[in-house]
Amino acid sequence: MPLAADDRTSSARAEPSRSWLWRSLPLAIVVVLAVLALSMGWHRELSLETLIRYRITLDDFVTQHGLLAVLVFVAVYIAIVTLSIPGALYLTLTGGLLFGAFCGGVAAFVGATVGATMLFLVARTAFGEHLVRRAGPTAERLAEGFRKDAFSYLLFLRLVPVFPFFLVNLVPALAGVRLAPFVAATAIGIIPATIVFALVGAGLDSVIAAQAASFRDCIASGRADCRITFDADTILTPQLVIALIALGMLALIPVAVKRWRARRLAGTAD
Repeated sequence: MPLAADDRTSSARAEPSRSWLWRSLPLAIVVVLAVLALSMGWHRELSLETLIRYRITLDDFVTQHGLLAVLVFVAVYIAIVTLSIPGALYLTLTGGLLFGAFCGGVAAFVGATVGATMLFLVARTAFGEHLVRRAGPTAERLAEGFRKDAFSYLLFLRLVPVFPFFLVNLVPALAGVRLAPFVAATAIGIIPATIVFALVGAGLDSVIAAQAASFRDCIASGRADCRITFDADTILTPQLVIALIALGMLALIPVAVKRWRARRLAGTAD
């Protein structure tokens, strides 16, 4: 009998471990694929230089297989965002260039939203709120405040282009934010920047045409330092950044009003 009791105890202890391993499997797969992609240098292919090399091939594919081309673009975008690989900005520009501002912007919007949601679900499945609870009461209080006003906080983080996209996908998952406010805030928050980058992408032909000849000559000469002198950061002009920050501040107004009302009620009660 004692042996049977010990077996049951060991089985009970092993069950949570097996459960955690199964929950962590999707995250482990994402990490392995991300490390593989980065170690192989695939992220470096997400550039305007690559676009110029294969521009004719891509245009032909889009012309012959319009819907399939859009679906492939969305699938690549989802993979890039899910794996947190740098290059989503160039993909949005490419979408605008290949499909036009509207279609390219919609495709980028769908890819970014779905990819962010997938990473959020993977991280939440693996960790949930366990890390926050282990971090102590202070972290738990911060997470609780984040959860109460998740939509407003997330909308602010999405609108202001200074926070890494992948980080904004992971933090809410660790804080235990529900799926609905995460998806809603993500979908709404990425619209302004997506529109801007898709519009810029639709107008990239002039930039590419101005430098394509010299770039091809450089490639033909066998040089390895051939580059297109286009800095995507120049899209984020001070005026645009200020406008996005202003939108982000508007997203925090409901939180401020809620806090003000709570303090006012507390003062009245006293």
